[in-house]
Amino acid sequence: MSRCCTKTGKKTSFGNTRSHSLRHTRRQWHANIQKKRVFDPKTGTFHVMKISTAYLRTLAKRLQEGKSA
Repeated sequence: MSRCCTKTGKKTSFGNTRSHSLRHTRRQWHANIQKKRVFDPKTGTFHVMKISTAYLRTLAKRLQEGKSA
């Protein structure tokens, strides 16, 4: 089960940790992925999706405005 958003494609990114002495070691930044039941107004059903929390905020804003997901 990969840690990837189904809508935005956000996934784990890689880089370096830099200490005060400028040593560097590899590290990962994981996307904040949540499993959510999302209501689809077109079909009137719920879908379970793995989406990022950033997209979850966007989705809530779109549903308030009356736009579709």
